[in-house]
Amino acid sequence: MGHLALARSALDGLALDRVLLVPTGRPWQKPELETPAHHRLAMVRLAAGDDPRLAVDDLEIRRDARTYTIDTLLELRQRLGPAPALVLLLGSDQLRNLPSWHRWRELLVHAHIAATQRERVPLSGLPDDVDALLAQHGRDALPDAPAGAVVFFRMPAVPVSATAIRTQLASGQRPAGVVLPAVLEYIETHRLYGT
Repeated sequence: MGHLALARSALDGLALDRVLLVPTGRPWQKPELETPAHHRLAMVRLAAGDDPRLAVDDLEIRRDARTYTIDTLLELRQRLGPAPALVLLLGSDQLRNLPSWHRWRELLVHAHIAATQRERVPLSGLPDDVDALLAQHGRDALPDAPAGAVVFFRMPAVPVSATAIRTQLASGQRPAGVVLPAVLEYIETHRLYGT
């Protein structure tokens, strides 16, 4: 539900047409994910439901190699062309980590970045490279351009993390209220995360 809160806050706060939810394939910064891609894709589709402003794309999980955000943006640009604005949504935790991303300085060539504060991860005291990026590309609002700006948006606090949810599931707890009922049922049916 935290990811949906972020998506819907961005839709409203940034006046976006839609949010494309892209389950990660084989992220280069993480070891192998414990849940197979087809299950993660199914859960994202269940979470998106019939909201016409949310779309789900499997472009990352179709890749055989490690997945990098820059490659995802390049593929979307190739598919959509140079004119539409693309906005990469990030939590403050990932904004802080941005300098560790593969080819991170190229991201703004292909998209805007919109960041929001995640619980307990402030948007202040950012690393020097991120502060320099904000000094050069920070804006108060998204410009009428396909890429190149960094903006911020607000979302309601969601005081739970995916790691905490997986831990609860593995210990036999049922984290209703933070996981959509359809997704929770899928997790239980397929015995994911130690359920």
